[in-house]
Amino acid sequence: MPCKTIRYSNESDWSPLRDQLAARKNPDSKVESRVREILERVHAEGDSALVDYTRLFDCPDFSPDMLRVPDSQLETALREVPKTDLEILEQAIHNVRAFHERQRENSWWTTAPDGTLLGQMVSPVDRVGLYVPGGQGGSTPLISSIIMNAVPALVAGVEQVIMVSPPRKDGTLNPYLLATAALLGIKDVFAVGSAWAIGALAYGTASIPACDVIAGPGNIYVATAKALLVGQVGIDMIAGPSEIAIVADESADPAWLAADMLSQAEHDPLAAALLVTTSEALAQKVAKELKAQTAALPRGEIAAKSLSDWGSLVLTPDLNTAVELVNRIAPEHLELCVAEPWPLLGKIRHAGAIFMGHHCPEPVGDYFAGPNHVLPTLGTARFSSALSVQAFCKKTSVIAASPAYVRDHGGKIARLARLEGLEAHARSVEIRFKD
Repeated sequence: MPCKTIRYSNESDWSPLRDQLAARKNPDSKVESRVREILERVHAEGDSALVDYTRLFDCPDFSPDMLRVPDSQLETALREVPKTDLEILEQAIHNVRAFHERQRENSWWTTAPDGTLLGQMVSPVDRVGLYVPGGQGGSTPLISSIIMNAVPALVAGVEQVIMVSPPRKDGTLNPYLLATAALLGIKDVFAVGSAWAIGALAYGTASIPACDVIAGPGNIYVATAKALLVGQVGIDMIAGPSEIAIVADESADPAWLAADMLSQAEHDPLAAALLVTTSEALAQKVAKELKAQTAALPRGEIAAKSLSDWGSLVLTPDLNTAVELVNRIAPEHLELCVAEPWPLLGKIRHAGAIFMGHHCPEPVGDYFAGPNHVLPTLGTARFSSALSVQAFCKKTSVIAASPAYVRDHGGKIARLARLEGLEAHARSVEIRFKD
Protein backbone atom coordinates (compact mmCIF):
# COMPACT_ATOMS: atom_id res chain seq x y z
CA MET A 1 0.00 0.00 0.00
CA PRO A 2 2.20 2.85 -1.23
CA CYS A 3 1.41 6.33 0.04
CA LYS A 4 3.23 9.06 -1.84
CA THR A 5 5.89 11.12 -0.09
CA ILE A 6 6.34 14.56 -1.58
CA ARG A 7 8.14 17.76 -0.64
CA TYR A 8 6.57 21.19 -0.53
CA SER A 9 8.73 24.27 -0.07
CA ASN A 10 6.84 27.06 -1.84
CA GLU A 11 4.13 27.88 -4.36
CA SER A 12 6.09 26.32 -7.24
CA ASP A 13 5.55 22.88 -5.63
CA TRP A 14 1.78 23.29 -5.49
CA SER A 15 0.71 22.25 -8.99
CA PRO A 16 1.31 18.46 -8.71
CA LEU A 17 -0.61 18.17 -5.44
CA ARG A 18 -3.38 20.49 -6.66
CA ASP A 19 -3.84 18.41 -9.83
CA GLN A 20 -3.83 15.18 -7.82
CA LEU A 21 -6.62 16.38 -5.52
CA ALA A 22 -8.65 17.94 -8.35
CA ALA A 23 -8.70 14.62 -10.22
CA ARG A 24 -11.10 13.25 -7.59
CA LYS A 25 -13.93 15.33 -9.05
CA ASN A 26 -14.11 13.10 -12.11
CA PRO A 27 -17.71 13.92 -13.20
CA ASP A 28 -19.58 11.23 -15.16
CA SER A 29 -21.74 12.66 -17.94
CA LYS A 30 -23.56 9.33 -18.27
CA VAL A 31 -24.80 9.63 -14.70
CA GLU A 32 -26.22 13.09 -15.38
CA SER A 33 -28.28 11.88 -18.33
CA ARG A 34 -29.64 8.95 -16.30
CA VAL A 35 -30.54 11.23 -13.40
CA ARG A 36 -32.33 13.68 -15.70
CA GLU A 37 -34.43 10.79 -16.98
CA ILE A 38 -35.23 9.68 -13.42
CA LEU A 39 -36.25 13.18 -12.36
CA GLU A 40 -38.46 13.63 -15.40
CA ARG A 41 -40.21 10.36 -14.71
CA VAL A 42 -40.77 11.17 -11.03
CA HIS A 43 -42.14 14.57 -12.03
CA ALA A 44 -44.57 12.98 -14.47
CA GLU A 45 -45.54 9.76 -12.65
CA GLY A 46 -45.04 10.51 -8.94
CA ASP A 47 -45.48 7.57 -6.58
CA SER A 48 -45.72 5.07 -9.44
CA ALA A 49 -42.16 5.91 -10.52
CA LEU A 50 -40.92 5.72 -6.93
CA VAL A 51 -42.38 2.25 -6.48
CA ASP A 52 -40.98 0.99 -9.80
CA TYR A 53 -37.45 2.21 -9.09
CA THR A 54 -37.54 0.87 -5.53
CA ARG A 55 -38.63 -2.56 -6.77
CA LEU A 56 -35.83 -2.55 -9.32
CA PHE A 57 -32.99 -1.50 -7.04
CA ASP A 58 -33.93 -2.07 -3.38
CA CYS A 59 -36.96 -4.22 -2.54
CA PRO A 60 -38.47 -6.50 -5.22
CA ASP A 61 -41.80 -6.81 -3.40
CA PHE A 62 -42.23 -3.10 -2.68
CA SER A 63 -45.77 -1.71 -2.86
CA PRO A 64 -47.21 1.83 -2.70
CA ASP A 65 -48.44 1.39 0.88
CA MET A 66 -44.84 0.74 1.98
CA LEU A 67 -43.65 4.23 1.00
CA ARG A 68 -44.65 5.85 4.26
CA VAL A 69 -43.16 4.31 7.39
CA PRO A 70 -45.96 3.88 9.97
CA ASP A 71 -45.65 5.65 13.32
CA SER A 72 -45.81 2.24 14.98
CA GLN A 73 -42.47 1.28 13.41
CA LEU A 74 -40.80 4.35 14.92
CA GLU A 75 -42.22 3.45 18.32
CA THR A 76 -41.07 -0.17 17.92
CA ALA A 77 -37.59 1.01 16.96
CA LEU A 78 -37.30 2.92 20.24
CA ARG A 79 -37.91 -0.35 22.05
CA GLU A 80 -35.55 -2.38 19.83
CA VAL A 81 -32.51 -0.13 20.18
CA PRO A 82 -30.63 -0.80 23.44
CA LYS A 83 -31.19 1.82 26.13
CA THR A 84 -27.46 2.57 26.37
CA ASP A 85 -27.37 3.42 22.66
CA LEU A 86 -30.45 5.61 22.97
CA GLU A 87 -28.72 7.52 25.77
CA ILE A 88 -25.67 8.09 23.54
CA LEU A 89 -27.91 9.32 20.73
CA GLU A 90 -29.74 11.67 23.10
CA GLN A 91 -26.44 13.11 24.34
CA ALA A 92 -25.18 13.63 20.79
CA ILE A 93 -28.46 15.34 19.82
CA HIS A 94 -28.21 17.56 22.90
CA ASN A 95 -24.63 18.60 22.06
CA VAL A 96 -25.42 19.34 18.42
CA ARG A 97 -28.56 21.27 19.36
CA ALA A 98 -26.71 23.36 21.97
CA PHE A 99 -24.07 24.36 19.41
CA HIS A 100 -26.58 25.26 16.72
CA GLU A 101 -28.79 27.25 19.09
CA ARG A 102 -25.99 29.84 19.15
CA GLN A 103 -26.30 30.25 15.37
CA ARG A 104 -29.82 31.67 15.47
CA GLU A 105 -30.16 35.11 13.91
CA ASN A 106 -32.72 37.69 14.96
CA SER A 107 -34.77 39.95 12.75
CA TRP A 108 -33.73 43.61 13.08
CA TRP A 109 -35.13 47.08 12.43
CA THR A 110 -33.82 50.63 12.11
CA THR A 111 -35.80 53.85 12.12
CA ALA A 112 -34.98 57.30 10.76
CA PRO A 113 -36.12 60.71 12.09
CA ASP A 114 -38.46 61.12 9.10
CA GLY A 115 -40.36 57.98 10.10
CA THR A 116 -38.84 55.62 7.56
CA LEU A 117 -38.36 52.08 8.84
CA LEU A 118 -35.94 49.54 7.35
CA GLY A 119 -35.41 46.01 8.51
CA GLN A 120 -34.73 42.37 7.84
CA MET A 121 -37.01 39.51 8.81
CA VAL A 122 -35.38 36.14 9.41
CA SER A 123 -37.79 33.25 9.00
CA PRO A 124 -37.47 29.50 8.46
CA VAL A 125 -38.52 27.73 5.30
CA ASP A 126 -41.75 25.75 5.62
CA ARG A 127 -40.57 22.24 4.84
CA VAL A 128 -37.20 20.45 4.66
CA GLY A 129 -36.44 17.11 3.05
CA LEU A 130 -33.69 15.11 4.72
CA TYR A 131 -31.94 12.39 2.70
CA VAL A 132 -30.28 9.62 4.71
CA PRO A 133 -28.17 6.99 2.90
CA GLY A 134 -29.05 3.38 3.66
CA GLY A 135 -25.47 2.35 4.39
CA GLN A 136 -24.46 -1.02 2.90
CA GLY A 137 -27.98 -2.29 2.41
CA GLY A 138 -29.15 -0.92 5.74
CA SER A 139 -26.52 -2.73 7.82
CA THR A 140 -24.54 0.41 8.70
CA PRO A 141 -27.15 3.09 9.49
CA LEU A 142 -25.81 6.62 9.04
CA ILE A 143 -27.43 7.96 12.19
CA SER A 144 -25.05 10.90 12.43
CA SER A 145 -26.36 12.18 9.09
CA ILE A 146 -29.87 12.43 10.53
CA ILE A 147 -28.67 14.37 13.56
CA MET A 148 -26.37 16.75 11.70
CA ASN A 149 -28.93 17.62 9.03
CA ALA A 150 -32.12 17.63 11.09
CA VAL A 151 -30.97 19.56 14.16
CA PRO A 152 -30.09 22.86 12.42
CA ALA A 153 -33.40 22.73 10.55
CA LEU A 154 -35.31 22.15 13.78
CA VAL A 155 -33.40 24.89 15.57
CA ALA A 156 -34.21 27.22 12.67
CA GLY A 157 -37.89 26.59 13.39
CA VAL A 158 -38.79 24.54 10.32
CA GLU A 159 -42.29 23.19 10.94
CA GLN A 160 -41.98 19.95 8.98
CA VAL A 161 -38.87 17.83 8.43
CA ILE A 162 -39.37 14.88 6.10
CA MET A 163 -36.90 12.01 6.09
CA VAL A 164 -36.29 9.63 3.20
CA SER A 165 -33.96 6.63 3.14
CA PRO A 166 -33.68 3.60 0.84
CA PRO A 167 -35.39 0.50 2.24
CA ARG A 168 -33.69 -2.79 2.93
CA LYS A 169 -34.56 -5.82 0.85
CA ASP A 170 -37.60 -6.51 3.04
CA GLY A 171 -38.87 -2.94 2.61
CA THR A 172 -38.01 -1.77 6.14
CA LEU A 173 -35.52 0.77 7.48
CA ASN A 174 -32.87 0.04 10.07
CA PRO A 175 -34.30 0.54 13.58
CA TYR A 176 -31.42 2.87 14.50
CA LEU A 177 -32.49 5.26 11.73
CA LEU A 178 -36.09 5.16 12.92
CA ALA A 179 -35.16 5.52 16.58
CA THR A 180 -33.00 8.56 15.83
CA ALA A 181 -35.82 10.12 13.83
CA ALA A 182 -38.19 9.47 16.72
CA LEU A 183 -35.81 11.08 19.24
CA LEU A 184 -35.65 14.15 17.02
CA GLY A 185 -39.42 14.31 16.66
CA ILE A 186 -39.41 13.56 12.92
CA LYS A 187 -42.76 11.96 12.15
CA ASP A 188 -42.80 11.90 8.33
CA VAL A 189 -40.45 9.11 7.25
CA PHE A 190 -40.47 7.47 3.82
CA ALA A 191 -38.73 4.31 2.59
CA VAL A 192 -37.35 5.54 -0.71
CA GLY A 193 -33.86 6.39 -1.86
CA SER A 194 -31.46 7.52 -4.58
CA ALA A 195 -32.22 10.15 -7.24
CA TRP A 196 -35.93 9.29 -7.34
CA ALA A 197 -36.26 10.20 -3.66
CA ILE A 198 -34.60 13.57 -4.34
CA GLY A 199 -37.03 14.12 -7.21
CA ALA A 200 -39.96 13.35 -4.92
CA LEU A 201 -38.74 15.83 -2.30
CA ALA A 202 -38.34 18.52 -4.95
CA TYR A 203 -41.53 18.03 -6.97
CA GLY A 204 -43.80 16.34 -4.46
CA THR A 205 -45.93 13.25 -5.11
CA ALA A 206 -49.25 12.00 -3.81
CA SER A 207 -47.42 10.59 -0.76
CA ILE A 208 -44.43 12.89 -0.29
CA PRO A 209 -44.93 16.66 0.02
CA ALA A 210 -42.66 18.98 -1.97
CA CYS A 211 -39.92 20.56 0.13
CA ASP A 212 -38.25 23.96 0.11
CA VAL A 213 -34.75 22.74 1.02
CA ILE A 214 -33.16 19.31 0.57
CA ALA A 215 -30.24 18.30 2.78
CA GLY A 216 -28.22 15.17 3.34
CA PRO A 217 -25.40 13.19 1.72
CA GLY A 218 -25.64 10.41 -0.85
CA ASN A 219 -23.98 8.67 -3.74
CA ILE A 220 -23.24 10.24 -7.13
CA TYR A 221 -26.88 9.82 -8.20
CA VAL A 222 -28.12 11.72 -5.16
CA ALA A 223 -25.49 14.44 -5.53
CA THR A 224 -26.22 14.82 -9.25
CA ALA A 225 -29.96 15.05 -8.64
CA LYS A 226 -29.44 17.78 -6.06
CA ALA A 227 -27.16 19.69 -8.43
CA LEU A 228 -29.70 19.49 -11.26
CA LEU A 229 -32.47 20.81 -9.01
CA VAL A 230 -30.61 23.91 -7.80
CA GLY A 231 -32.87 26.88 -8.52
CA GLN A 232 -36.04 24.83 -8.11
CA VAL A 233 -35.28 23.91 -4.51
CA GLY A 234 -32.65 24.91 -1.97
CA ILE A 235 -29.90 22.42 -1.16
CA ASP A 236 -27.32 22.15 1.58
CA MET A 237 -24.28 21.68 -0.67
CA ILE A 238 -22.83 19.39 -3.33
CA ALA A 239 -20.60 17.13 -1.29
CA GLY A 240 -17.52 15.57 -2.83
CA PRO A 241 -15.31 12.77 -1.47
CA SER A 242 -14.21 13.17 2.14
CA GLU A 243 -10.75 14.54 3.00
CA ILE A 244 -8.46 15.29 5.88
CA ALA A 245 -5.22 17.24 6.19
CA ILE A 246 -3.13 16.84 9.33
CA VAL A 247 -0.37 19.28 10.27
CA ALA A 248 2.04 17.53 12.62
CA ASP A 249 5.39 18.14 14.26
CA GLU A 250 7.77 15.90 16.25
CA SER A 251 5.46 15.95 19.27
CA ALA A 252 2.81 13.88 17.45
CA ASP A 253 2.30 10.15 17.91
CA PRO A 254 2.71 8.35 14.54
CA ALA A 255 0.18 5.67 15.49
CA TRP A 256 -2.43 8.34 16.28
CA LEU A 257 -1.72 10.16 13.02
CA ALA A 258 -2.11 6.98 10.98
CA ALA A 259 -5.38 6.20 12.73
CA ASP A 260 -6.66 9.69 11.95
CA MET A 261 -5.68 9.41 8.27
CA LEU A 262 -7.46 6.08 8.05
CA SER A 263 -10.60 7.53 9.66
CA GLN A 264 -11.11 9.34 6.36
CA ALA A 265 -9.53 6.83 3.99
CA GLU A 266 -12.03 4.13 5.00
CA HIS A 267 -14.93 6.30 3.81
CA ASP A 268 -14.45 5.97 0.11
CA PRO A 269 -11.77 5.00 -2.47
CA LEU A 270 -11.88 8.67 -3.54
CA ALA A 271 -11.25 10.03 -0.03
CA ALA A 272 -7.99 11.92 0.46
CA ALA A 273 -5.84 11.74 3.60
CA LEU A 274 -2.81 14.03 3.79
CA LEU A 275 -0.16 14.37 6.46
CA VAL A 276 1.78 17.65 6.30
CA THR A 277 4.80 17.51 8.57
CA THR A 278 8.14 19.12 9.26
CA SER A 279 9.65 15.78 10.34
CA GLU A 280 10.86 13.21 7.81
CA ALA A 281 11.38 10.69 10.62
CA LEU A 282 7.76 11.12 11.70
CA ALA A 283 6.54 10.64 8.13
CA GLN A 284 8.45 7.36 7.86
CA LYS A 285 6.96 6.09 11.12
CA VAL A 286 3.45 7.06 9.97
CA ALA A 287 3.97 5.16 6.72
CA LYS A 288 4.75 1.99 8.69
CA GLU A 289 1.75 2.53 10.94
CA LEU A 290 -0.53 3.03 7.95
CA LYS A 291 0.50 -0.32 6.53
CA ALA A 292 0.00 -2.17 9.81
CA GLN A 293 -3.31 -0.50 10.76
CA THR A 294 -4.84 -0.80 7.30
CA ALA A 295 -4.30 -4.56 7.35
CA ALA A 296 -6.38 -4.80 10.52
CA LEU A 297 -9.35 -2.73 9.29
CA PRO A 298 -12.67 -4.26 8.16
CA ARG A 299 -12.70 -1.65 5.37
CA GLY A 300 -8.98 -2.02 4.80
CA GLU A 301 -9.31 -2.58 1.07
CA ILE A 302 -11.16 0.72 0.62
CA ALA A 303 -8.66 2.56 2.84
CA ALA A 304 -5.69 1.08 0.98
CA LYS A 305 -7.10 2.18 -2.37
CA SER A 306 -7.74 5.69 -1.01
CA LEU A 307 -4.22 6.03 0.40
CA SER A 308 -2.59 4.62 -2.72
CA ASP A 309 -4.46 6.89 -5.14
CA TRP A 310 -4.95 10.10 -3.16
CA GLY A 311 -3.03 9.94 0.10
CA SER A 312 0.24 11.81 0.61
CA LEU A 313 2.91 12.37 3.23
CA VAL A 314 4.01 15.95 2.58
CA LEU A 315 7.31 17.25 3.96
CA THR A 316 7.65 20.99 4.57
CA PRO A 317 10.63 22.95 5.91
CA ASP A 318 8.63 24.61 8.72
CA LEU A 319 5.14 24.99 10.16
CA ASN A 320 4.49 28.31 8.43
CA THR A 321 5.01 26.60 5.08
CA ALA A 322 2.73 23.77 6.22
CA VAL A 323 0.00 26.29 7.02
CA GLU A 324 0.50 28.01 3.66
CA LEU A 325 -0.06 24.67 1.94
CA VAL A 326 -3.14 23.92 4.04
CA ASN A 327 -4.67 27.23 2.98
CA ARG A 328 -4.13 26.24 -0.64
CA ILE A 329 -5.74 22.84 -0.08
CA ALA A 330 -8.69 24.29 1.91
CA PRO A 331 -9.45 20.86 3.39
CA GLU A 332 -12.77 19.62 4.67
CA HIS A 333 -11.16 18.50 7.97
CA LEU A 334 -7.95 19.93 9.38
CA GLU A 335 -6.15 18.56 12.43
CA LEU A 336 -3.40 20.61 14.08
CA CYS A 337 -1.40 17.86 15.79
CA VAL A 338 1.42 20.04 17.03
CA ALA A 339 2.81 20.93 20.43
CA GLU A 340 1.27 24.43 20.30
CA PRO A 341 -1.77 24.47 18.00
CA TRP A 342 -3.33 27.77 19.12
CA PRO A 343 -0.69 30.07 17.60
CA LEU A 344 -1.39 28.43 14.23
CA LEU A 345 -5.16 28.87 14.40
CA GLY A 346 -5.15 32.54 13.41
CA LYS A 347 -3.11 31.70 10.31
CA ILE A 348 -5.66 29.21 8.97
CA ARG A 349 -7.94 30.92 6.45
CA HIS A 350 -9.53 28.01 4.63
CA ALA A 351 -10.80 24.82 6.29
CA GLY A 352 -14.21 23.28 6.87
CA ALA A 353 -13.52 22.35 10.50
CA ILE A 354 -10.35 22.59 12.60
CA PHE A 355 -9.45 20.06 15.30
CA MET A 356 -7.01 21.39 17.86
CA GLY A 357 -4.20 19.37 19.40
CA HIS A 358 -3.28 15.73 19.88
CA HIS A 359 -6.44 14.71 21.75
CA CYS A 360 -9.07 15.95 19.27
CA PRO A 361 -9.36 13.49 16.36
CA GLU A 362 -11.83 14.23 13.58
CA PRO A 363 -14.49 11.69 14.74
CA VAL A 364 -15.04 13.84 17.86
CA GLY A 365 -16.64 16.38 15.54
CA ASP A 366 -18.22 13.82 13.26
CA TYR A 367 -20.44 12.41 15.95
CA PHE A 368 -20.59 14.14 19.26
CA ALA A 369 -19.00 17.49 20.08
CA GLY A 370 -21.70 19.70 18.54
CA PRO A 371 -20.39 21.48 15.40
CA ASN A 372 -21.85 20.22 12.15
CA HIS A 373 -20.03 17.53 10.21
CA VAL A 374 -21.57 18.53 6.87
CA LEU A 375 -18.57 20.42 5.51
CA PRO A 376 -17.29 21.86 2.23
CA THR A 377 -15.03 19.52 0.23
CA LEU A 378 -12.75 19.67 -2.80
CA GLY A 379 -11.31 23.05 -1.87
CA THR A 380 -14.68 24.78 -1.56
CA ALA A 381 -13.85 25.77 2.02
CA ARG A 382 -12.27 28.79 0.32
CA PHE A 383 -15.74 30.26 -0.08
CA SER A 384 -18.29 28.11 1.75
CA SER A 385 -19.04 26.99 5.29
CA ALA A 386 -20.32 24.11 7.37
CA LEU A 387 -24.05 23.37 7.30
CA SER A 388 -25.77 25.69 9.74
CA VAL A 389 -29.12 27.02 10.90
CA GLN A 390 -28.85 29.69 8.17
CA ALA A 391 -29.20 27.01 5.47
CA PHE A 392 -32.82 26.58 6.55
CA CYS A 393 -33.71 30.25 6.91
CA LYS A 394 -34.44 33.05 4.50
CA LYS A 395 -34.03 36.76 4.98
CA THR A 396 -36.67 39.21 3.80
CA SER A 397 -36.01 42.94 3.51
CA VAL A 398 -38.68 45.28 4.86
CA ILE A 399 -38.96 48.90 3.67
CA ALA A 400 -41.51 51.33 5.10
CA ALA A 401 -40.81 54.71 3.49
CA SER A 402 -42.48 57.77 4.98
CA PRO A 403 -44.05 60.61 2.94
CA ALA A 404 -41.11 62.81 3.97
CA TYR A 405 -38.62 60.27 2.63
CA VAL A 406 -40.29 60.08 -0.77
CA ARG A 407 -40.58 63.88 -0.92
CA ASP A 408 -36.91 64.40 -0.02
CA HIS A 409 -35.39 61.64 -2.14
CA GLY A 410 -37.94 60.93 -4.86
CA GLY A 411 -36.19 63.11 -7.42
CA LYS A 412 -32.92 61.24 -6.95
CA ILE A 413 -34.66 57.89 -7.26
CA ALA A 414 -36.43 59.03 -10.44
CA ARG A 415 -33.13 60.24 -11.90
CA LEU A 416 -31.47 56.86 -11.30
CA ALA A 417 -34.44 55.09 -12.91
CA ARG A 418 -34.25 57.29 -16.03
CA LEU A 419 -30.51 56.66 -16.33
CA GLU A 420 -31.45 52.99 -16.72
CA GLY A 421 -34.19 53.81 -19.22
CA LEU A 422 -37.01 52.81 -16.89
CA GLU A 423 -39.51 55.69 -17.17
CA ALA A 424 -42.35 53.89 -15.39
CA HIS A 425 -40.09 53.36 -12.38
CA ALA A 426 -39.42 57.09 -12.24
CA ARG A 427 -43.09 58.01 -12.58
CA SER A 428 -44.20 55.60 -9.84
CA VAL A 429 -42.12 57.64 -7.41
CA GLU A 430 -42.87 61.09 -8.85
CA ILE A 431 -46.61 60.57 -8.79
CA ARG A 432 -46.43 60.47 -4.98
CA PHE A 433 -44.88 63.90 -4.47
CA LYS A 434 -45.99 65.95 -7.47
CA ASP A 435 -48.84 68.44 -6.97
